[in-house]
Amino acid sequence: MSDFHATYPEYATTARLDALRAAEYSYLDEGGHVYLDYTGAGLSAQSQLLAHTARLRAGCYGNPHSDNPTSSASTRLVEQAREAVLRFFNTTAAEYAVIFTPNATGACRLVAEAYPWGPQTSFVLTADNHNSVHGIREYAQARGAQVTYAALSGADLRTSDTDVTVALCQSHGAWGARGASGSGSSGLFAYPAQSNFSGVQHPLRWVRQAQAAGYNVLLDAAAFVGTNPLDLSAIRPEFVALSWYKVFGFPTGVGCLLARRDALARLRRPWFSGGTIMAASAQGGWHRMLGDEAGFEDGTVNFLSIPDVTTGIDWISGIGVDLIHRRVSMLTGWLLECIGRMRHSFGEPMVRLYGPPTVEARGATVALNFLDPEGRVVDERAVGRDAAAAGISLRTGCFCNPGAGERAFGLTREVLRGQRLLDLGPRMSSVDDYLSLVGLPTGGAVRVSLGVASTLADVEAFLDFAERSYRDRWPDLAGLAARHVC
Repeated sequence: MSDFHATYPEYATTARLDALRAAEYSYLDEGGHVYLDYTGAGLSAQSQLLAHTARLRAGCYGNPHSDNPTSSASTRLVEQAREAVLRFFNTTAAEYAVIFTPNATGACRLVAEAYPWGPQTSFVLTADNHNSVHGIREYAQARGAQVTYAALSGADLRTSDTDVTVALCQSHGAWGARGASGSGSSGLFAYPAQSNFSGVQHPLRWVRQAQAAGYNVLLDAAAFVGTNPLDLSAIRPEFVALSWYKVFGFPTGVGCLLARRDALARLRRPWFSGGTIMAASAQGGWHRMLGDEAGFEDGTVNFLSIPDVTTGIDWISGIGVDLIHRRVSMLTGWLLECIGRMRHSFGEPMVRLYGPPTVEARGATVALNFLDPEGRVVDERAVGRDAAAAGISLRTGCFCNPGAGERAFGLTREVLRGQRLLDLGPRMSSVDDYLSLVGLPTGGAVRVSLGVASTLADVEAFLDFAERSYRDRWPDLAGLAARHVC
């Protein structure tokens, strides 16, 4: 630890977070938890939970779809939450609509199903994307749109500016007259501000580049906004998707689609539901959709939890996203430096890192595999089991990001579209069958991610666990459960 403080003397300026850890996240140390899965879910502060309880005990709240007193009380709190979201991202209600969804996946689905796909439009996306973004291609292809991927390149698992430019240009000549209009008629470009697999932070300047080529942009901010500021007055994608539990832990089941109002007006929903219409007729067979946020919020919104978004935003804003970013950047730098030095006693590396080896243009998400003394990948299931026994919460598997995983593990298009896989693929009953077909020795990686309550002691606990468990040791693989899902 003395080496850390000598390397990062400015870490002392983040001491306020240690006090918050002791006061607001005391359940971690009291329960012996080393929490290293912030990309999976943030943690809630005690103050958030107390505020939730106090609000429910002090008031009476009813379904917002009415004008009675309890309904009006709920409506006021939901609208206050919309205002808090807009402030958090430095934008206004005139520019963006705030649509509450169950999560970032729900936000992506709203865009996917309502986007005006057709043979003259394209869906361009980076290979490094969450499955919730990859899934949009099914809507696009079903309506005749072209799907184009911008490839990953290099050991750092980055996508180059050139690859993005090529992908945008290849799709229906997007640099031509349609693209020059800026109308978004070329289609949709989707990418994550931060990879949930490798922690790579893709350039936000791609938003303007794609827009200049005539594309609307869907920015997946789910893994980014918990530890990084996002200013929508400077970066103006048409759509932003996120889950609030990844930012501040509580509440779960509430996400957002932030949609620029000019882009929202071009979406056409394929169905209607309670709460989304001005009027509908059973006998007449017609309906009229609402034109604002309500037209995209199916049924009754989660009116008892949405006000907790206001509390969470106030909590994180009071701490300062910049302060959180500064701390996790230093801890991530130290983690990367230390695992880069890990060796078995005869000099062979203990760790294979996926993604950038430094903190430059990367977030606090680190993907890796441990290597045994003979250089073979340690089964990620064994690491998950061993970490759990040590009281460490981390993530193992493929992290719902097939593009980054395929690149990290060296899977080529030829392998993934090979005849053997096409012939036997329909008979696959588990992930283990798939791994056998493509020749992989493991089902994924180990992911360590940091957040608001992370401390140097958490990182040191993980490093100590790694040394004790895998240095000069062959892992115990007995009794590992079969992989049924990725």
